[in-house]
Amino acid sequence: MKAVIPPKSNRLVQRKIDRHVYKERHLVENFFCKLKRYRRVATRYEKNAANFLGFVLFAAIRVWLA
Repeated sequence: MKAVIPPKSNRLVQRKIDRHVYKERHLVENFFCKLKRYRRVATRYEKNAANFLGFVLFAAIRVWLA
């Protein structure tokens, strides 16, 4: 793994950042935030892994279509 978040502006040695990877990371984080709006996914009502995966896929499709 490699850190893709930008360093603080007052850091003496600035590390390089790949802005394209940072944008993609931001999109993934926003997607998980939207996915957790579904209470059933956030609290994991479904204890069976197959049922949970099914509802995660259902919620992901609803987020994608909205």
